[in-house]
Amino acid sequence: MSKKLVGKVAVVTGASKGIGASIARALAEEGASVVVNYSSSKQDAERVVAEITARGGKAIFVQADVSKPAHIERLFSEARRSFGRLDILVNNAGMYEFSPLEGVTEEHFHKHFNVNVLGLLFTTKEAVKQMGPDGGSIINIGSVASSMRLPNSAVYSASKAAVEAITGVLAKELGPRKIRVNSISPGVIETEGSRAGGFVGTDFQKTVEAQAPLGRVGQPDDIAPTAVYLASSDSKYMTGETLLVSGGLR
Repeated sequence: MSKKLVGKVAVVTGASKGIGASIARALAEEGASVVVNYSSSKQDAERVVAEITARGGKAIFVQADVSKPAHIERLFSEARRSFGRLDILVNNAGMYEFSPLEGVTEEHFHKHFNVNVLGLLFTTKEAVKQMGPDGGSIINIGSVASSMRLPNSAVYSASKAAVEAITGVLAKELGPRKIRVNSISPGVIETEGSRAGGFVGTDFQKTVEAQAPLGRVGQPDDIAPTAVYLASSDSKYMTGETLLVSGGLR
């Protein structure tokens, strides 16, 4: 069976583990050359690249904190130097800390919005400069939190609602350049982050499993195929959409 992304180049932010790593591997499996971005987990990023190259794929890892414009410029210049073009951007880098209203501070707010919103805008701005006349595909990773509106998640949920709004706006703005912009809203996914945050392996997981029609939390490879679909020409007439991949949780 022919691969869907042969000759394409993808940048995946926050790709050293979890959903980002799974997406990076899946894009490479379909023939894309992948830039695995990480902020602090160098060993994990190296491992993802090693896994891709061991299977005959092409990948490099590049350190960059997406909340810093100078880092983003370096990320994309490394991508260009290594692979010469850009077709796909997956804005997966993100952070979350839950806090009740009385615990919301300026720092808590800016920490979320600098990465989840401003970082996404900056990476998209830089990526668009490199996308050629054939256009490209931008895939934003949102969250079911923006529709579930869980207690103690005001800032995080607001940042992910912003991701959905930006997706719709940029789809209209970039459509004339053949650049499609869509987003994926994952449900509760079992990752290092969700374990550390107390969402998996706790009573919260039991609550999710009781509420989700599919009766389980998700795995990173539940999300990756949707990213491949949005990156490929299978979704060529689709832009401005948010796909909920949450086991029916909403």
